[in-house]
Amino acid sequence: MSEKIYGMMAEFDSPGALLQAAEKVRAAGYRRWDVFTPFPIHGMDKLMGLQNSLVGWVALAGGAFMFLNVVGLIWFANAFDYPLIVGGKPMFSVPMTFVPAYIMLIMGGALGALIGMLGLNQLPRLHHPLFAKKRFEGVSRDKFIMVVGALDAKFCVIETRKLLEMVGAAHIDLVEDID
Repeated sequence: MSEKIYGMMAEFDSPGALLQAAEKVRAAGYRRWDVFTPFPIHGMDKLMGLQNSLVGWVALAGGAFMFLNVVGLIWFANAFDYPLIVGGKPMFSVPMTFVPAYIMLIMGGALGALIGMLGLNQLPRLHHPLFAKKRFEGVSRDKFIMVVGALDAKFCVIETRKLLEMVGAAHIDLVEDID
């Protein structure tokens, strides 16, 4: 097993301290960092530069794909593969295809949302390096944690530790990712 650095974890005692630290880390030029808190902190997403999720677009694409496939399948089956004239009905009718196509649009959108969410969140990841840290358990109760990722272009163990000490972290720990 090889051990590689996942990032640097800093613990803060209050949401205000974490918000101020996040401002300073962002101003220092770091781009790959995340915060973990027991409740949402107003303004943190804007400060982190988070945009709207792409999951909605993936769901729209999945729904449109399924809708068009069902309409195409019904058109192909009725007009070419098995044309059957019964009572003078047309070979293809939009009202006839709408209900099954709409049902598949909903199912395709739901499936697209699920696949998009799993893909964009890089799931399933059965183990996260932060789960190995005992101090990370406090984030579900009363601790506020910032993790600066090792994949950041500005990440250096010594310089990042100095920055986190300067911004007032109560406890700083190196997080290793065990393959």
